[in-house]
Amino acid sequence: MKIDVDALTLPELDALLVAAERRKKLLASRRPVAVVRSALIAFAESHGYAIDALIDAGSPAPAAGRPAKKHKRAKAAVKYRDPDNRRNTWSGRGRMPRWLADKTKRGQSAADFLIPGLGRPTAKKRSSIGQRTVYKQG
Repeated sequence: MKIDVDALTLPELDALLVAAERRKKLLASRRPVAVVRSALIAFAESHGYAIDALIDAGSPAPAAGRPAKKHKRAKAAVKYRDPDNRRNTWSGRGRMPRWLADKTKRGQSAADFLIPGLGRPTAKKRSSIGQRTVYKQG
């Protein structure tokens, strides 16, 4: 953490110095790690346990830089189908598949491939807020 000292005012600098002194006292008053570790091992042995039995050292620790895994979204129903190859489908989530991207580049609309009765068009990310898009099913 870098602090731009040149940008701080006099009261902010004084508060920073007080906080730094407080932190320095706290760190100086703590016992060294080796002393605490040996005390824990001695305490476990005095009660008849090995420290390894009390602390599971074999389990992998969670990665420090990674956030926890998010839950996967439920499987989405198919909204779009290619009439030329019925195995080509898309739920409307994620990137547009190649078969649909190629056909939209050739001038067709993604709405042309909606499955009647099942699919409602997927909103574009660039659409303006509050703009309505209506697709009538015929």
